[in-house]
Amino acid sequence: MTQTLHTARWWKKIPDGRLECFLCPRRCHLAEGQAGFCFVRENVGGELVQMAYGRPVALAVDPIEKKPLFHFHPGSAVLSLGTAGCNLGCQFCQNYDISKERAAQQNARHLEPRAIVDLAVEHGVPSIAFTYNEPTVWAEYAIDIARAAHEAGLHTAMVSNGYVTREAFFELYEHIDAVNIDLKGFSESFYERFTLSHMHPVLDTLRWLRRETKVWLEITNLLIPGCNDRPEETRKLCEWISIELGDTVPLHFSAFHPDYRMLDTDPTPPETVHRAREIALECGLKYVYEGNLLTRDGGNTHCPACHRTLVRRNWHRVDHVEIVSGCCAHCGQEIPGQWD
Repeated sequence: MTQTLHTARWWKKIPDGRLECFLCPRRCHLAEGQAGFCFVRENVGGELVQMAYGRPVALAVDPIEKKPLFHFHPGSAVLSLGTAGCNLGCQFCQNYDISKERAAQQNARHLEPRAIVDLAVEHGVPSIAFTYNEPTVWAEYAIDIARAAHEAGLHTAMVSNGYVTREAFFELYEHIDAVNIDLKGFSESFYERFTLSHMHPVLDTLRWLRRETKVWLEITNLLIPGCNDRPEETRKLCEWISIELGDTVPLHFSAFHPDYRMLDTDPTPPETVHRAREIALECGLKYVYEGNLLTRDGGNTHCPACHRTLVRRNWHRVDHVEIVSGCCAHCGQEIPGQWD
């Protein structure tokens, strides 16, 4: 198949003749024929091109809870897609077969943005999600799909590591309705060692999302034994969210399963996830969830006022919802999210 080339955005020529890509905080400097860390943005003939545009390597209809998004049209389906490439180097990546493998693109089927929207309409799903690998690195494609989705009356969602520059941020999120940001840990040393990146740009993105957009925001923290699961780190993360973003941002603690370059690390014990949720609730966060494990109550949404169970979930299945016009059906307490 002939490689599709699409001119990229967010780049400039620098005095030494190379191109600087300023889509993400890496700001890669690329000589002729050189690709960035993400390997899908490349200098071809003195222009930056986007090699993943129109080339999804993963397409599926998922429950929205799988993203995970728990306060965004619960129980609905979403057309999920991903391409190749990523701008982080997570040692624990669970989609490394597409995020770290150039060969993943070789079997990609060419689909223009409108074709993705048509697929969603054909399957009767109300939303499209950019997920599986990091959507930021194929931002041009995501933006065009999202714009077409809104024109067709569909919702849009993104699952992201939050590693994006302010120069690109507002264009990327202009037509996004909901996002789950993966906050990998809460120490710079963890980010440097296990993701080959830095923490503070991700914290900036979370602030921008919460303070400067109307995008519905949820956060996931994958707890890895011996790496980022210390109670004191969890407490700092929760306190930061409460102070900087507010106590109504849903937080998902997810259990780690050995993968990629961390096959010798043990799975996260359920007790670690339960403890993290307890710490978050102690810090005043109102909506805290447990993921990647069977949980009796950690997947349910409760009213912070009357404490009734308003959304009951069984794994990724929603059994019932007692939220009416965005409020608790029992006491009228407003429950932040997009419910209708």
